[in-house]
Amino acid sequence: MVINTNIEALQNANNLNMSAHSLAKSLSRLSSGTKIVTPSDDAAGLAVSSRLQAQIARLDSAMSNVVNAVSLTQTQDGFMKTIDKALSRMGELAMLAQDTTKSGTDLSLYNKEFTQLQDYISVTALKTYNAVTLFSSSTFDVTVDSSGNTFAMAGTDILGNTAYANAISTAVSISSTTFAQAALALVLEATSQVAQDRARLGAYQARLNFTSDQLVVTKENLSAAVSRITDTDVAEESTRYARNQILVSSGTSMLTQANSLPQSALRLLQG
Repeated sequence: MVINTNIEALQNANNLNMSAHSLAKSLSRLSSGTKIVTPSDDAAGLAVSSRLQAQIARLDSAMSNVVNAVSLTQTQDGFMKTIDKALSRMGELAMLAQDTTKSGTDLSLYNKEFTQLQDYISVTALKTYNAVTLFSSSTFDVTVDSSGNTFAMAGTDILGNTAYANAISTAVSISSTTFAQAALALVLEATSQVAQDRARLGAYQARLNFTSDQLVVTKENLSAAVSRITDTDVAEESTRYARNQILVSSGTSMLTQANSLPQSALRLLQG
């Protein structure tokens, strides 16, 4: 029996410190919701989760780009739909102007409407979306993943496309039967071009929608992976917290008992 060195008290103090440290860590995990409170808890897990979270952030940006591209193509198709209607009406007028029973006055009235529709298409060709020209030969590059890979959507050019340009040329009119026949052929060519361009826009929209769905699924899977690495299992951690709490209480009590052991030596001296 010794007085200067209380081995039992030192051992109990060490155990109490470890229990208190574990209890504090459990409290931090439960309060923060993450099991990686400090890098030392899981250095490799922290590195992996950081990379995955950065990838998720890039996926959010890619999804935003895809959604904006869908809106762009929808806006384009909305204008193309009205152009299609205008060309359809121009075809009707060109057919009506070929009626030999129509007077020069009738043809003049038909031609006025025909000209207005040409002007409408010309003005529509200059429309923009968020200051971006809707109808030009320029391509639109759309990001499709978190690595920045893109696919190019070919531009829909109206003023630079021969089929449209011929139909809306100021030299084209239906002021006579002969002119109306020539105009009809040009309008039919433009109508065929509208159908092709709208079909292409529809194909782009379909691809963008599938891309958006894939990005959502990818983000969901990556988020689940991050959760498995970093998120606290509340049920498991609560059990660990209760255990550490009991160890701290019992350790405190045992340390008190260990500190009283040297008093036995005093009793021996007094005896």
